Amino acid sequence: MGTLLSGRGLITFLILLLLKLSTATEIPLSVPQVPTITKQSKVQVAFPFDEYFQIECEAKGNPPPMFTWTKDDKPFDLSDPRIIVSNHSGTFKIPNEGHIAHFQGKYRCFASNKLGVAMSEEIEFIVPGVPKFPKEKIDPLEVEEGDPIVLQCSPPKGLPPLHIYWMNIELEHIEQDERVYMSQKGDLYFANVEEKDSRNDYCCFAAFPRLRTIVQKMPMKLTVNSSNSIKQRKPRLLLPPLDSGGESSVAVLRGDTLLLECFAEGLPTPQVEWTKLGGDLPKGRVGKENHGKTLKIENVSYQDKGNYRCVASNVLGTAGHDFHVIVEEPPRWTKKPESRVYSTGSSGILLCEAEGEPQPTIKWRVNGFPVDNHPFSGDVIFPREISFTNLQPNHTAVYQCEASNVHGTILANANIDVVDVVPLIQTKDEENYATVVGYSAFLHCEFFASPEAIVTWETADEAQPLEGSRYHVHRNGTLQINRTTEEDAGSYSCWVENALGKTAVTANLDIRNATKLSVSPKNPRVPRSHVLELHCESVCDSHLKHSLRLSWSKDGDAFEFNGTEDGRIIIDGANLTISNVTLEDQGNYSCSAQTALDSVAEMTQVTVLDAPDPPENLHLSERQNRSVRLSWQAGDDHNSNISEYIIEFEGNREEPGRWEELTRVPGKETTALLPLAPYVRYQFRVVAVNEVGRSQPSRPSEHHDTPPAAPDKNPQNIRVEASQPKEMIIKWEPLKSMEQNGPGLEYRVSWKPKGASEEWEEETVTNHTLRVMTATVYAPYDVQVQAVNQLGAGPEPQSVTLYSGEDYPDTAPAIHGVDIINSTLVKVSWSTIPKDRVHGHLKGYQINWWKTKSLLDGRAHPKEVNILRFSGQRNYGMVPSLDPFSEFHLTVLAYNSKGAGPESEPYIFQTPEGVPEQPAFLKVIKVDKDTATLSWGLPKKLNGNLTGYLLQYQIINDTSEIGELNAINITTPAKPSWRLSNLNATTKYKFYLRACTSKGCGKPITEESATLGEGSEGVRKITEGVNLTQKIHPVEVFEPGAEHIVHLMTKNWGDNDSIFQDVIETRGREYAGLYEDISTQGWFIGLMCAVALLTLMLLTVCFVKRNKGGKYSVKEKEDLHPDPEVQSVKDETFGEYSDSDEKPLKGSLRSLNRDMQATESADSLVEYGEGDHGLFNEDGSFIGAYTGSKEKGSVESNGSSTATFPLRA
Repeated sequence: MGTLLSGRGLITFLILLLLKLSTATEIPLSVPQVPTITKQSKVQVAFPFDEYFQIECEAKGNPPPMFTWTKDDKPFDLSDPRIIVSNHSGTFKIPNEGHIAHFQGKYRCFASNKLGVAMSEEIEFIVPGVPKFPKEKIDPLEVEEGDPIVLQCSPPKGLPPLHIYWMNIELEHIEQDERVYMSQKGDLYFANVEEKDSRNDYCCFAAFPRLRTIVQKMPMKLTVNSSNSIKQRKPRLLLPPLDSGGESSVAVLRGDTLLLECFAEGLPTPQVEWTKLGGDLPKGRVGKENHGKTLKIENVSYQDKGNYRCVASNVLGTAGHDFHVIVEEPPRWTKKPESRVYSTGSSGILLCEAEGEPQPTIKWRVNGFPVDNHPFSGDVIFPREISFTNLQPNHTAVYQCEASNVHGTILANANIDVVDVVPLIQTKDEENYATVVGYSAFLHCEFFASPEAIVTWETADEAQPLEGSRYHVHRNGTLQINRTTEEDAGSYSCWVENALGKTAVTANLDIRNATKLSVSPKNPRVPRSHVLELHCESVCDSHLKHSLRLSWSKDGDAFEFNGTEDGRIIIDGANLTISNVTLEDQGNYSCSAQTALDSVAEMTQVTVLDAPDPPENLHLSERQNRSVRLSWQAGDDHNSNISEYIIEFEGNREEPGRWEELTRVPGKETTALLPLAPYVRYQFRVVAVNEVGRSQPSRPSEHHDTPPAAPDKNPQNIRVEASQPKEMIIKWEPLKSMEQNGPGLEYRVSWKPKGASEEWEEETVTNHTLRVMTATVYAPYDVQVQAVNQLGAGPEPQSVTLYSGEDYPDTAPAIHGVDIINSTLVKVSWSTIPKDRVHGHLKGYQINWWKTKSLLDGRAHPKEVNILRFSGQRNYGMVPSLDPFSEFHLTVLAYNSKGAGPESEPYIFQTPEGVPEQPAFLKVIKVDKDTATLSWGLPKKLNGNLTGYLLQYQIINDTSEIGELNAINITTPAKPSWRLSNLNATTKYKFYLRACTSKGCGKPITEESATLGEGSEGVRKITEGVNLTQKIHPVEVFEPGAEHIVHLMTKNWGDNDSIFQDVIETRGREYAGLYEDISTQGWFIGLMCAVALLTLMLLTVCFVKRNKGGKYSVKEKEDLHPDPEVQSVKDETFGEYSDSDEKPLKGSLRSLNRDMQATESADSLVEYGEGDHGLFNEDGSFIGAYTGSKEKGSVESNGSSTATFPLRA
């Protein structure tokens, strides 16, 4: 709410300021009045590159004013044909046509009507000349080494500013230093010349940037003669020159820059120092330039006047000069005369006061003439004021006050209008206003009246003036209603009345609802590098929605409309998104809503969380042998409290530079007592942790050394590893560097047989392993390992029991038997071996088995040993995953940590028959309206003697209902096909086929197919597209006597888009030539005729082309110049030519069921006939598994679909 009030207060303040500024009486132009100049030119410069020069003078008045001009205080004729005068104003243009210099001077504009004359300030029109250096011959200069010299520039006069440069003929600047200096006038001074100063091209350049001009003086030659006896001399001032004496006066205008310069010759080169006599040089505005030779004071004030001294000095003496600085100022107004409107009989006063240095003189004028020459009766004239009494309408005039001194002149016009008029309300009647609840409303009633008038406001339905603290009428007639409510809506009347009459207007006020904002989330806490999303929810009056504008700012600085250019900050209307938040994004974010009537802002404070800064100022105290106190100061937690400190140390002698965690302390603590180990050179650092993460480590502390001591602990994890029989290789975990406590660490190893009363044997070693020989295999021993260093031994060690090295078991288990669980699983039992024959720790038993032969065909199987281990002391085990109906050999052995013992004698057993695997494939090779012929392949594994097949089928039309499952037992295992009859027409079936042995039937293989409709013949559709560009090969057939439909497809056509169909009747044979002679078929004869005709036409075309000079084949031409349109047509035709019988055409031929060889002939099915008679039954039906084995030269389908020719078997 505070933000709302501040926005409301700002708007009210601005409106009140405007009302205050508008209280000065503004006479409507409809009322007779003296002229008032509204626009005039300042100093005008005639630059040569401008087209024309405009001198402006505009004025208003009633009657409209007339304009006249003076030039250099003499009348200026506006009818001069060389100038262009504007209509309805005093402005005129001077074209840049070569006669400009004639118009140079000081102009003044006069605007007059019958009531008075207004005059402008002087307007200076400057026509600058083209600056030039005079043509002159400059004599060469010759000086002795060490002497002073001054090179005169004497630049020409021109339009300021003037910049002077000294350069050589190559336009390289002459280097200036403590010895060489260019004065403000442009002369080049040498305190003492050197031989290197000799050159013949000293050039002075004068630049006039406003004229875009640079002029050059003739080059000067300077010769420095070397001398063997250069005498040193004390300083002598060259600037200011000696003829100015020991002091000089300098005048500077207030606000300008003061430049004082001192340059002295001498040898060594003098140094210059500056002081202000009786005071200090002004701080912040003073500077020394050009190696101290120029004193510069900017923005000069009256406090800078006084005496300044420069002193040039070297080892031989000093020279000085005093500057008396005078600060002057052009005239400026302190009380400027103001225009006023008076009624008849009233009195008034005009004030005119100005300041400056020297003090300005004041002159009064009336209507452009000196007041002494045209006084009005009743006027009392003083140097700084004029008073009026009993003013009359003929007293109307324009008074001018002019203040001047040597630095300039200022002029002010003051209109004295004596007017009597009934109040004129300038605000429109029935004006509509609107504001929001709680804001102030301002209803305007701007008027002009003379004599003065009284303004009253009333509500339209009441004839009483408004009263109360909420209502205020301003001097200009505006009604202000504070803290408006909805009840303030309505119509109001403004009445203006003076001695001559009264006038009224009506104003209408509407009250709108105030705009409200809500920013979410409120005061969010965001981790660094995360995304901040702020949303500004706004609610405003429906009448103000069109003017609603939302904006975002941070800490008072507004964001760009769309965010930042890099896209990290995105503003989308009411949403502000900041990606990859940084600590700089923390602050107060404000959403501001601006409407035509109100503004409101809502703020949320964004806190950015980050990992803390590292702790600082680490300090060690309370130093002890085994402890030290570490203290530190917390770093900035970045708005997230520190939860804990991690104290790390470095001091490991084996890994120097590696820091390890020592301890952790709560985040409120900044000190910790640290436990230490002996014989370590410690250094500590601290890491602070808060909810965001860890800080960087602090700077390391100073070092702390602990004295050595005897070990505090003994080695751990004492064990025996990789021992041979009758030996122990004893190993242990060595002490870490931080556990050794001192130099010279060794390990004292003691051992004896377990339970024996004999003395301990011992040996001291420096590494962490020891080899000990024993009398027996796998015997228990008591072993101790103690740490020892130069300061003593560690604590009394604990004994551990270790065993001497193992040997292999020396006997094999005896197999009791093998129990057959099923065709793939058996249980093996054996006798365990005696403990004393294990020679170590028994880890378990191992079964080895291998298949010797298959009982199905009696063929021997190569030996492939399988291994299965059983851990622990046990006498049986299960052997899985055996092949059914097979013979196996099996052995058992024991093993310990050393390895495996001898195997038992092989045990022979056989597995019974099992059920077969599923058939290799199942295909429906022919369907009719009520029959279907199926073909299948043998199972990969029979697992016994095949007894037959179980064929099942059921209806599975595209409904949720499934038909009854029918079954057929096929008891002839050699027959790999079956013809089902009595099926329903146009019905989809699912077929299941299982192979069976005496143990049962295996898993089924399935296939789906649909019968044909009434009147259809048995066909099989080939839906893959074939390609004409491949050589034509016979289509494989699957059932003698079956008819097949060949679809000729275009590329990207569907199965139903065949170009034509042809029925092919196949004849099954049991020899290689499966196809009958097709030469008697009518379609074939027609086809051959078409091919012959096409060939004849091609030959004719080629012959004609050759006779015309075409020495290339059609194919080569098209290959060289392919035409996309022609190519697309060819892709849709039924055949293509080839210039080689062995060259494959475009595309490929896709087989019906497998990839075809590119070179096979019509006899290619011989591999399923004589090649292997087992592939066909006696009736010639195909039973073999047909697989797509591609051979060398085969062409794989590439997806293109060009047509092939129908073939008949």
